[in-house]
Amino acid sequence: MVTDVCVAFPTLSAIEAGYEVFVVTDASGTFNSVTRDAAWARMQQAGAQLMNWFSVAGELHRDWRNDIDGFGGVLANHLPQYANLMQSYSAQEK
Repeated sequence: MVTDVCVAFPTLSAIEAGYEVFVVTDASGTFNSVTRDAAWARMQQAGAQLMNWFSVAGELHRDWRNDIDGFGGVLANHLPQYANLMQSYSAQEK
C-alpha cells in the first residue's frame, strides 16, 4: 500500500465526493519520508484527518475498561508500554 498513490488518490476522491476521511498514517508506506510527508500534507490540506492505528482502535472500542482482557490484551501484545499501563491499572483495582 503506497501512501502517495494507493491512499492519497482514494482519499482525495472520497473528500471530493463529500465523505469525511480518516487516514491511518501507519497503515501504509512509501519510498522515503519526503514523499510520505508530502502525501500526508496533500491529504490533510484537502480535509483528511490523520491518525494512527492505536487511535483508530481506541475510537472504535470507546471504553477499554469493559473488555480489559480482550481489547486490552491485543494492545498489550503489540505495545509493551501499554502492558505496563494495564498492569498498574490492575494493581490499583485489588
